[in-house]
Amino acid sequence: MSVRVRFAPSPTGQVHIGNIRAAIFNWLFARHHGGQFLLRIEDTDRERSTPEAVQTILNAMEWLGLNFDEVPLYQSTQNEPHRLAAEKLLQTGHAYKQDKGGTGHGECIIFRMPGTDMAFHDEVKGDLKKKAEDVKDFVIVRSDGSPVFHLANVVDDITQNITHIIRGDDHVENTFRHVALYQALGVPVPRYAHLPMIINAQGKPYSKRDGAAYVGQFREMGFTADALFNYLTLLGWSPGEDREKMTREEIIAAFTLDRVGSGPAQMDIRKLTHMNGMYLAELPVAVFAAEARRHVGKLDWGKNINETLFQSVCQLMQSRTSLYPQCETWKYFFVDPIEYDEKAVQKTLQKEGVKLALEALQETLTHCDFSEIGVQQAIRKAEAAVGIGEGKLNQTLRVAVTGVAIGAGIYEILALMGRERTLARLKNSITIL
Repeated sequence: MSVRVRFAPSPTGQVHIGNIRAAIFNWLFARHHGGQFLLRIEDTDRERSTPEAVQTILNAMEWLGLNFDEVPLYQSTQNEPHRLAAEKLLQTGHAYKQDKGGTGHGECIIFRMPGTDMAFHDEVKGDLKKKAEDVKDFVIVRSDGSPVFHLANVVDDITQNITHIIRGDDHVENTFRHVALYQALGVPVPRYAHLPMIINAQGKPYSKRDGAAYVGQFREMGFTADALFNYLTLLGWSPGEDREKMTREEIIAAFTLDRVGSGPAQMDIRKLTHMNGMYLAELPVAVFAAEARRHVGKLDWGKNINETLFQSVCQLMQSRTSLYPQCETWKYFFVDPIEYDEKAVQKTLQKEGVKLALEALQETLTHCDFSEIGVQQAIRKAEAAVGIGEGKLNQTLRVAVTGVAIGAGIYEILALMGRERTLARLKNSITIL
């Protein structure tokens, strides 16, 4: 059997990571089996479905590399198949008409459940069962003639010859109804796999209240497509052998539904950020620098900077950068006078003896070889001159010449900035003190 799976989003806004995670799992399943990955746009909500929302979906899929194999099917074009299916169910006695609620506004079409216990095998959760009395008859066509989700979803899957339906476990209850619809329409039931819910640290469904929840937000925050793709595959699926960072080809080769867990998967932004840093570190410097330049270029201080220096800073900071917007903190490399972080100043510079130590640094750095090794030796000499333990002046010097308490190694920073700028900043710090 040739595998055919689909991603069927509703174009009503931004793309939630739970939805795109389902798309990723479908795409991986299809690619692993050499099957087809299809896109269906469920655009029957006329008030909320917009061309802009459709484009948002397409942009998210393109960014993450989720290429689909056939022309997308728009549910709004499926009116005739939906109507014919409802008529067939009426003719075979599997559905009936009713003025639901007695409003007098027209008759709905109600699907008649078979009245027997329902069961299906879930590729993730195993065998699932439900007693007949727990699954009631349900509306499949509204009084205005529009199909309800249950009918449209099943008919569209039949139209697209879907063999496996991989979706969130919030659809488990719907699946009992959908299995009954397939059986009533005389069509083979596809295999179902329900993915575990993505939760927050409190065990509740992950939402925008927990932080970034949409694909576009993660992109704007500076996450790479590869890192987000890799991380989302690990939310509910495990490749085994404690592997985490994997190439797309490795994930495709390893992806099987029997390694999808049935328990909830917790979203951890810190882990995603760490993984993103690993991906950034592996990029060609030119690629990293181009994207870093785009972020810096949005700031006033970043519009006209020394491009040669910027390339050198990128080489220094690439392995220390987890998210592209962190590049916006590199201002101290390019702009004088520097801005001092008040907390860092209070903690390191506003202490007894600091002025004397900085003056000693000014002396030793004036006459040293201004390389990383030379700078390190000069700092050691200054520490010895004022009776301070080895390494104790590193942080003091960092704040004095950069204004902040964190960054790359101080020897590397000073060698990159050069003697003239380093001494000028030291002089300024001494003057302030």
